[in-house]
Amino acid sequence: MTEITTFLPSYDPCPEYNAQLLRQSVPLMMKHRVSAHPINYAIWYEYVAGNNRKLNAAIDDLINQHIPLDDKISLNLYKTYICNASVESFEKINFDLQALIDKTTSTVQNSGNQVASFSENVQVDSLKLEEIDDLSQVKTVLSGIVAETQQLLEISNTLKSRLYEANQELASLRDELTKVREMATTDALTGLINRRAFDNVLHELVANSIDSAHCLLILDLDHFKKVNDTFGHLIGDKVLRFTAGLIKNHVAEHHLAARYGGEEMAVVMPNTHLEEALAIAEQIRIALASNQLKQKDNGRSIGKVTVSIGATSLKIDDSPESFIARADNALYTAKKSGRNKVVYKDN
Repeated sequence: MTEITTFLPSYDPCPEYNAQLLRQSVPLMMKHRVSAHPINYAIWYEYVAGNNRKLNAAIDDLINQHIPLDDKISLNLYKTYICNASVESFEKINFDLQALIDKTTSTVQNSGNQVASFSENVQVDSLKLEEIDDLSQVKTVLSGIVAETQQLLEISNTLKSRLYEANQELASLRDELTKVREMATTDALTGLINRRAFDNVLHELVANSIDSAHCLLILDLDHFKKVNDTFGHLIGDKVLRFTAGLIKNHVAEHHLAARYGGEEMAVVMPNTHLEEALAIAEQIRIALASNQLKQKDNGRSIGKVTVSIGATSLKIDDSPESFIARADNALYTAKKSGRNKVVYKDN
């Protein structure tokens, strides 16, 4: 594959989970004659994980139409369904930025050459003035100096104008890059930060923590498969968006809510004591359970949607993996003990 991608996703760090997905994905790749390289491993990893429904639907459609899954198709699948920001967007910004740098450099260089030429001409004219006594010749030389000075002023104004234009272009590129970065860290469905951004935030929090006043919530919608099976995935997606909005309404401004995977969400709570974290978790649980969700088109009730929440606080010796595992364990306990509850674990 000759094209180069410049934006890579990150994946679940659990070795056992990854090994399981690898055992499932390799036979599928062999069955469909898919080349063995990292981009295809990423595609089929996502496929067997089952969380990327749009990717799975696209692959299934290609298989049903007997379209060969060659490298061109694979790269398109990767860019469209795995990268949360378009590779082409980054490449376009890079190209435009390089063009802007080249244009500005050329403008400055040309202006510098013209100024250098002016300086040389002024020196020559100065020598002429020292050597002549005729007033009419002095006037001629001075007229030449005035004309060249006027030309220098025009060069200066042109340079100022072009530098202003370059600054405007740079500001536009900066805004575009900001939007692409937001795309790169945002889950398109829920508007929460995505799993890659979550992993980065959590790793940074653990690495730079000097105390344990940080908490983590992992939330999972109860019986969400039933919602999808009964009402369809479009309604399921609306439930996910509603839940994401509810979470954002209840967490503090410095908290980071993420789509953890599928119907699971997470909230990283830096500089938050356990009592506050548990209170917020309980507010989210109660708020969701008290809403009777309905379909907008026909008013049909979706029924009561509830969420189970696992909570934990950071320990001094925690790694990102142990921090997540403890919250996951708390969530598992909440699920096994009846759902629609908040469970805290400290070990």
